[in-house]
Amino acid sequence: MLKVHAVGLNRVDLYMRDSGIGITHSLPLVQGVEAAGVVAHAPAGSGLRVGQKAVLYSNAFCGHCRYCRAGDQPLCVNTDIMGEHRHGALAEYVAMPSSCFMPLPDDADLVSAGALMVGHLTAWRMLFGKARPLQAGETVMIVGIGGGVAAACLELAQLAGARAIVTSSSDDKLERARGLGAEAGINYRTEKVSERVMELTGGEGVDMMVDSVGQASWGDSLRSLRRGGRLLTCGATTGSQPGADLQRMFIRQLEVYGSTGGSVEEFRRVVSLFGRGRLKPVIDRVVPLAQYQAAFDRLGNGEQFGKVVVSVA
Repeated sequence: MLKVHAVGLNRVDLYMRDSGIGITHSLPLVQGVEAAGVVAHAPAGSGLRVGQKAVLYSNAFCGHCRYCRAGDQPLCVNTDIMGEHRHGALAEYVAMPSSCFMPLPDDADLVSAGALMVGHLTAWRMLFGKARPLQAGETVMIVGIGGGVAAACLELAQLAGARAIVTSSSDDKLERARGLGAEAGINYRTEKVSERVMELTGGEGVDMMVDSVGQASWGDSLRSLRRGGRLLTCGATTGSQPGADLQRMFIRQLEVYGSTGGSVEEFRRVVSLFGRGRLKPVIDRVVPLAQYQAAFDRLGNGEQFGKVVVSVA
């Protein structure tokens, strides 16, 4: 059991609040799909100790299906995710299997750790785990900078030695992204994205595209890829039925991958980098649990840059 200190909010929390359609769950349901805190109870033989800091892997995977046996827990056929299928972390305590606890260094910042799993694990799997991994010297384009996953993609791209181009409708967010290392920013309300990308890449296009926006950006995302480029999608906030543009896909031999979450081993790598000070989630603001509705509103209005975190302790 974890005594919760901090909970990062995510788009799925809004989805579960508003409907949760398609996700098997019962009401009432405590929300919150990621958290960090202090171990409050540890069963014998778990390797955990009461009082140590930890961050949770939110998928209580079965460990027996073909995907779990292959180490690909996000595809578990019996998946049981906190805040979606089972009670989540917006509470004083949350119970999860001991296999979901990732110990942290004693000096770890629990607010940052509470914002680590969804954004950085999702980003890690997209950039390094699904398609051909992003390489030093390649260019990745990140659609809709401002959210937690997009901000994590920007940080991880730089860690890999890649160039990053970002898009947003906010000049302020683009400027902040440039301050965090983005090579260029494109305002999709005032510029033609694919044309600007070609200018920035000498007419070639980007090697990798990360798109969690969906229908509104899909066409520009495909047109911004170089021949043989790869597109990673982890969301569809503007709709899930874009034009496929199949001729472009097969003529230019584009690769399209769906991705969500990440495996236990991938999360161990993320947590290890975090523990060594190599990763630091961008925190938009920290809101006390009593003001959680204000945190949800900020996330729902798309006002944030980075992660909105609810402080429980």
